[in-house]
Amino acid sequence: MRIAAAIEYDGTAYHGWQRQTNGDTVQARVENAFSHVADEPISVICAGRTDAGVHAREQIIHFDTVATRNERAWIFGANSNLPRDISVRWVKSVDENFHARFSAKSRRYNYHIFNAPIRSALTRHQATWQCLPLDLERMQQAAAHLVGEHDFTSFRAQSCQAHTPIRTIEFIQLERYGDSIIIDIQANAFLQHMVRNIAGVLMAIGANRSEVDWTRELLLSKDRAEGGVTARPEGLYLVSVKYDDIFDLPKSSFSGTIKSVI
Repeated sequence: MRIAAAIEYDGTAYHGWQRQTNGDTVQARVENAFSHVADEPISVICAGRTDAGVHAREQIIHFDTVATRNERAWIFGANSNLPRDISVRWVKSVDENFHARFSAKSRRYNYHIFNAPIRSALTRHQATWQCLPLDLERMQQAAAHLVGEHDFTSFRAQSCQAHTPIRTIEFIQLERYGDSIIIDIQANAFLQHMVRNIAGVLMAIGANRSEVDWTRELLLSKDRAEGGVTARPEGLYLVSVKYDDIFDLPKSSFSGTIKSVI
């Protein structure tokens, strides 16, 4: 039997999603919880691996098991064996052709910026603080250059192991809610640190440290060394993952931007 599930987590305390030998990870916690319910070892595959400190509202996973449990047993059994900063939101039996990573048509992220002269004690793990005033119009103009299919070499980590830097960004929208700015971005897939690198560039442009055309120049340069500072991980959220309707997964309850992080 193949099981799909949606996982929500606060990534503050973890060394990212992927299981490691030298640090606590979200994957390790989730696998241990489901293994306890199944009474057998469970190995999970996710839609997109997140870095240390990055959060998720709806990370999608799947795993195979011979254990027979109803959805309620999977959800409440796993959650009773998970820490309070990780939660299973839903579970569903799926066809064996479903694959959390390869069946995904797009991923959606939000990047939160707390834009105020004084730092916030309450959002230190949920948003990136930028003390300089940010010009949202300049940032949106710069973001428009990134929409579509491009070579995102300048926006990938140097250690990125993806076979190709070509990705298609479907949209980038920026919104301000008081002192909060949210970058809402969706693409078919993302390279390592791609969203954080985009956020770093847009903040530099919004602070009038770089010109609006810098994003277009970076795409053409195909040089990560020219790409500026990688934004911090605290403000990044994997919001949702889109699949074909044929899989009949529960509809995401986070189809729009996350307007509040506290």
